[in-house]
Amino acid sequence: MTDVDEAKIVKLRTHGQVFEILADSAKALSLKSGNAVDIRDILAVQKVFTDAKKGMEASPNALRSIFKSDDPLEVAKEIIQKGEIPLTAEYKQGMRDQKKRQIVNIIHRNAVDPQTHAPHPPQRIEAALEEAKFHVDEVKDVNKQVEEALKALRPILPIKFEIKEIAAKVPPDYAAKSYSVLNSFGKKIKEDWQSDGSLVVVLEMPGGLEEDFHNKLNALCHGEVETKVLSVK
Repeated sequence: MTDVDEAKIVKLRTHGQVFEILADSAKALSLKSGNAVDIRDILAVQKVFTDAKKGMEASPNALRSIFKSDDPLEVAKEIIQKGEIPLTAEYKQGMRDQKKRQIVNIIHRNAVDPQTHAPHPPQRIEAALEEAKFHVDEVKDVNKQVEEALKALRPILPIKFEIKEIAAKVPPDYAAKSYSVLNSFGKKIKEDWQSDGSLVVVLEMPGGLEEDFHNKLNALCHGEVETKVLSVK
């Protein structure tokens, strides 16, 4: 349960009325974002108000009429999902910074320069987003913002998402050790253990991961590995 003195008012305006709960803003936002958070840990009091500051509770009849339930915990969940969650400027900025890092990382992992088929470094992507004056929304879904970020980046950076099929042949001395590394980079299309103990695989992976894939595999195998890009989609 949240401390009443630290709780914020989460408000929902609907059907010409106002419904409020006293809640932890960060936990409420986490629940709204799809995370598993116990509503009891979010609320300071298990009540629904029409005016929380004055302590005026909503009537069970009003709750049943609008929310189809007079259970304050169930109603509180709907208020959080559809209502306004107040956040401090500092907290909002922290969330924007976190989502920006996620956006940059997704683009770095999946996108390449279509002319060279090489990934753009994260620093270049971040700088281009700054140049494009791209605004990160602290609440909006990251994947939707990636699409918007790509639109903003294209006038500045040559960029597109690619999927690559890459074949790798790992020598016998490193084949078993390489297994977890290979599995971490993408979908395995083919796996063939050779009679000499070497391993041949074909992986489908985001284009931006190719360089990292080569680096990790070469480091593990001390350069004794063969790789080839079979196709680019």
